[in-house]
Amino acid sequence: MSLARVHNFSISLDGFGTGEGQSQDEPFGHAGERLHGWMFTTGFWHEMTGQAGGTGGLDDAFARQFNDGVGAEIMGAGKFGPPGWHEDPEWKGWWGPNPPFHTPTFVLTHHPRPSIEMEGGTTFHFLDASPAEALETARAAAGGQDVRIGGGPTVIRDFLAAGLVDRMHIVVVPILLGRGVRLLDGLEGIEKDYEVEAVSSPGGVTHVTFTRAGR
Repeated sequence: MSLARVHNFSISLDGFGTGEGQSQDEPFGHAGERLHGWMFTTGFWHEMTGQAGGTGGLDDAFARQFNDGVGAEIMGAGKFGPPGWHEDPEWKGWWGPNPPFHTPTFVLTHHPRPSIEMEGGTTFHFLDASPAEALETARAAAGGQDVRIGGGPTVIRDFLAAGLVDRMHIVVVPILLGRGVRLLDGLEGIEKDYEVEAVSSPGGVTHVTFTRAGR
């Protein structure tokens, strides 16, 4: 069976995966871009956004695992758009006409709408479903490849709580946000279900990987 994976998900030292006050102008609320600065310098990000250059090394190597073997993505409503996006029939996500997913992408929402086909192979589908139901649907669309659980923190936490995540890569960024949405609240002891490894990069972040035994 294909795996359910989390990649490149950044959290602050105090555990927040996004800030408070998300809006169309501030997708990550008061956190701004501080959680993701480590990735913006990498060669992977520069290539994905059509820029030259970028760094190699450990951060780049981890970032590049984002697409490998992934055939579908699941994301939450808060990743797809700001509060109230479901009331705007023209809203098609933050990423412009060619989103970076290039796979079937399933948005978990209580306000389903018709699917949206974008450039580059991304099609957004809108589901009102449990984590297990969404994963079954995404696996059917992934063509035997893995399913990426793309966030935000509430969605990843729900999949972890349901025992559905096989591999997870989180990036601990040395900042304190103080408020927002934490990734791991209520998941005490979950590390016992995984092999956990941590490695710090020269850029100052720590890459932590969770791999379920046998995966």
